[in-house]
Amino acid sequence: MPMPELRSIQVGMPTDYSADAISEQPWRSGIYKSAVTGRIWLHKDGLPGDGQANLKVHGGPFRAVLVYAAVHYPVWQIELANPDLPFGAFGENLTVTELTEETVNLGDVYKVGDALIEVAQPRQPCYKLARRWEIKDLTARVERKGWGGWYCRVLQPGYIQAGDALELQKRPYPEYSVYLVDSLMTGKIENARVALALSRIEALTDTWREKFAEMGATEA
Repeated sequence: MPMPELRSIQVGMPTDYSADAISEQPWRSGIYKSAVTGRIWLHKDGLPGDGQANLKVHGGPFRAVLVYAAVHYPVWQIELANPDLPFGAFGENLTVTELTEETVNLGDVYKVGDALIEVAQPRQPCYKLARRWEIKDLTARVERKGWGGWYCRVLQPGYIQAGDALELQKRPYPEYSVYLVDSLMTGKIENARVALALSRIEALTDTWREKFAEMGATEA
C-alpha cells in the first residue's frame, strides 16, 4: 500500500447560525472548516483557530483532531450530487489518503510531520452535519456506511502541513478497527466479550470505555 499522506488541513471556530431547511431553531457549531496552507502547530488540544461548540462530545485531549478518509470523497460527490464537495466537508481537521475506518485501528500511533497522534475513538456525527449541508438524512447515511472518521489525541506536539506522510509507528490492537469499534457502539454488531475487552483499553476515550463496560457486564 502506498504511504498514507495528509492531503489537507482544516480549522474553524464555533459560529452561530439561524434557521435553515432542516430546522427553524438557531444552532451553533464549529463544523464549517477552512483549509490551512503551510505549516501549522499541532498541540495537545488541537490546532490553532479550531474549536468546538459542544465540549461534552467534541474536543479535549482524546479528541484533539478529527481525521477523515479522502477516498470517501468521490463516493460522496456522486451520492450527494456535489462534484465540488471540498475536503473538510465532514467537519474534519485532517483529510488523509489510503487510510479508512476499516484499515485504521484503535490505538494506532502515526507520525505526521513533527507530531505523533494516536487513534482514540470513532467519530459519530450529529445532526449538525445534516444542517451544514441542508440534507436531512446525511447524518444517517454517514452512520450506515460507518464513515464518520476518527478522533486522535496528540502524543507529541509538532508542526504539520499538507503533503506530510503518515507513518505508522505502533499498532497495539490490530484486531480492533475503527469500523468494528463503531459498529459495536452503534449496535450493528453485538459482542459482549469484545465490548469488555475494549472497556479495558486506555487508548479509548473514557466515555466509550464506560459504555463498553456496560455492554460487556455479562462477561465480567
